[in-house]
Amino acid sequence: MSWTEEKVSLLQQLWGSGKTASEIAEILGGMSRNAVIGKAHRLGLSGRPSPIKRRRKAEQRESAPSGATILNLTERMCRWPLGDPKEPGFRFCGKSALSNLPYCAEHAAVAYQVPNSKRRDETQKAATA
Repeated sequence: MSWTEEKVSLLQQLWGSGKTASEIAEILGGMSRNAVIGKAHRLGLSGRPSPIKRRRKAEQRESAPSGATILNLTERMCRWPLGDPKEPGFRFCGKSALSNLPYCAEHAAVAYQVPNSKRRDETQKAATA
């Protein structure tokens, strides 16, 4: 498939409007996504943020330390430790704590587990032995 002036013009217009390379290839017909990307690159059309880089930035934001430091922790906040207290990014969960407990619902479920029957049986046998 050759690039006519009409197709190049349409590519530039669609690229500038924010269409994806796949959408442009479909509109142009008979083009592959990679052909569109290659032509856009050769034409020097403005680059767009990579969806991969965008995803990485979102993951970094999600993994950025969240929660409360010891300085802004209140009695109504979850005190579940996040990370190593010796490390600079150490924090506490900081979500709303349950009444009369130091943890939020999620962390209370981890901290206060009802022993299963097998574990309870083993504990009782050990106590009577």
